[in-house]
Amino acid sequence: MQILKKIGKWFLIVFIILNLIVVISDKTYLYKGLANTYLKGRSGPNIFEYEIFDNREVKAGAFQKWNLSKAYNTKTVSEIHKKQFEAMKTIAFVVIKNDSVVHEQYWDGFGEDSHTNSFSMAKTIISVLIGCAIDDGFIKSVDQPLVDFLPEFSAASVGRAVAIKDLLTMSSGINFDEDYVNPLAYPGAAYFGNDIKRLTLKYIPTSEPGKTFAYLSGNTELLGFVIEKATGKTVSEYASEKLWKPLGAKNSAYWSLDHKDGIEKSYCCFNSNALDFGRIGQLFLDSGKCDGKQIISSEYVSNSIKPADLIDDFGKKNAKYGYSWWLIPNYKGHDIFYARGLLGQYILCIPNQNMVVVRLGNLKEKKLPGQDHPTDVFYYIDAALELYGN
Repeated sequence: MQILKKIGKWFLIVFIILNLIVVISDKTYLYKGLANTYLKGRSGPNIFEYEIFDNREVKAGAFQKWNLSKAYNTKTVSEIHKKQFEAMKTIAFVVIKNDSVVHEQYWDGFGEDSHTNSFSMAKTIISVLIGCAIDDGFIKSVDQPLVDFLPEFSAASVGRAVAIKDLLTMSSGINFDEDYVNPLAYPGAAYFGNDIKRLTLKYIPTSEPGKTFAYLSGNTELLGFVIEKATGKTVSEYASEKLWKPLGAKNSAYWSLDHKDGIEKSYCCFNSNALDFGRIGQLFLDSGKCDGKQIISSEYVSNSIKPADLIDDFGKKNAKYGYSWWLIPNYKGHDIFYARGLLGQYILCIPNQNMVVVRLGNLKEKKLPGQDHPTDVFYYIDAALELYGN
């Protein structure tokens, strides 16, 4: 009994010390992270957990219903692809071809109006909004320095100043620590924390911008700050005005904030549904037009889906990333660009097929050594081409 009391006493002391360290080091977000991961039987975030955060509505306007193809749902996914989809816990698979929905399939109670987190697909949406802000004259060009909008970003740059383009292409040289396992690294602190601006502005450039690709969520968060400062509107308000309403989204989206009435977690956490996500892909397939109206300049669209002039993280000439769009050159004769999220959220665009493929789900495959794209990306591309390719 005495031994148990001593163990209990030391456990209590250690527990108190650890909590004091958490409080003193201003890392109380760890409590929220723990409560919403390990205490719920998970080791990471969940696609439906936007309800645990404060959110800002990205308002929809007049709904523009998708056309349905004459071939709508006339074909079924092969058994091989079906097993792949189910192994990855897919909840939505939508194929849009020639501006019409040709295939629509949902799993596990998910439907066309269900909201789910897009995770890093939000980075692509932020890139689109940067293009809109340039068109509107709020930003001069992608070459404009970050410090013009964030004078508090006062740390001396290495080489020239960090520009908007460097953030879009993930080549800022800023020392964000992109670690999805360490809860003390930027992604976890930004996701569960309550002061994302203070957190983000702690980081500084440590290598010359515009040279080397390094995928860092903080780059996109900085772009969110730029949009807010340049336009005088919240990111959600500007997204509603420039995208969600003009594109005819059916449902309002929700962008998670760092705290009530706070700042959008721009690098992630845009919550919507498969058909409305598909509108982003269709916009870029149509060179920035929707129903004949130019929503974003065709020049910006074209530049967005070209490889940025960088060295990639394997020391090769970059061929996989543009302005926050991932690129797959010459896959079975197709040049593909796509948006991608942490748990296998994808908006896949196949221009020579005039096809958009949206996949939402709970899991994605890891990238193979030396590869640029998760293996499961090709499951959804292959399935769509098998079903509805020319």
